[in-house]
Amino acid sequence: MKSTILLWQKQMKKAIVHPEEIVGMLIQPILWVILFGVGMRSMMSTSPGNSNEDYMTFVIPGIIALTAVGAAITGGSTWLNERLNGIVKEYLAAPIPRISILMGNATSSVSKVLIQVLVILIVGLFMGARLSDNPIGWLGGFLLIAGFGIGFSGFALSVASSTDSSEGYHMMIFLLQLPLLFLSNSLYPLESLPTWMRIGAYLNPTTYVVTGFRQITLDSVPSMGPMANIPLWLCFTVTFGFAVLGMYLALKAFKKSIK
Repeated sequence: MKSTILLWQKQMKKAIVHPEEIVGMLIQPILWVILFGVGMRSMMSTSPGNSNEDYMTFVIPGIIALTAVGAAITGGSTWLNERLNGIVKEYLAAPIPRISILMGNATSSVSKVLIQVLVILIVGLFMGARLSDNPIGWLGGFLLIAGFGIGFSGFALSVASSTDSSEGYHMMIFLLQLPLLFLSNSLYPLESLPTWMRIGAYLNPTTYVVTGFRQITLDSVPSMGPMANIPLWLCFTVTFGFAVLGMYLALKAFKKSIK
């Protein structure tokens, strides 16, 4: 645990000493909400029964999921650069568990995501989104995003440990990113999808993160159709199972890369 914290501090300090990273980390979610959220809201509001506030409330979890995936991809890219520059070999010289090295990277990515989530929620409120009045629900939403961020960070780290090419990394992670984001209910209700896409969405952990976040952190949006019929306990179970699976794959790929 101590080694994870030290590596987390190292990654966070790197972000602090580079102001352009801080600016990008804060501006990116604002642009997502304003450019994507408002654009889609304008289109959806032309449908009978939909209101501007309803779609903004509905799409906020999807934007947060997009942000979490983006941060995980950046963390994986940082890991790949450290491998190629020999920094990971210095980590290996220390008597610390291998999983601690990976968790240091993953938790720093999640920390950045949670800051961005806060920014997204604040901007979303100004743009018409409606939060739940239950603070415990807000905490539960942050836990869901943290679990999802750890899981996708694990997948990104496993890919970064399996290739020595930056181009190869981004191509492989792109193939993972698209289904996770768009084969889910992040941007549109499950009921609007054809049957084969709906089946894929139910196999996608993003659907459970987004559904759980909508249930406990945001107000209901009846005009967007009924809520996905997924119990909250299942949302948490799938999310944290995804986190464990992601880090398991990362550890397995990391050990293989250092043999």
